[in-house]
Amino acid sequence: MDVDTDELRASLTPREENAAIKSFQNTVSVACPACERPFDDLIVCKQNPTSLDLSKLLDLCVGVDDGQTYIFTHG
Repeated sequence: MDVDTDELRASLTPREENAAIKSFQNTVSVACPACERPFDDLIVCKQNPTSLDLSKLLDLCVGVDDGQTYIFTHG
């Protein structure tokens, strides 16, 4: 990804953090670096492998930066 992930995360609202993931809500309509549409949430995977239990059907865009996986959700 050619994205400043620190700057991206600074623009988002932190939501949840545990040993496996850190999640952020996009409350200001930042564009997804993969598809350029606003995304709903950013999930940063902190462990490899990481399992996600998604409660709803979502479109996902995925990127990797500095060894961490970034998942952008679109509802």
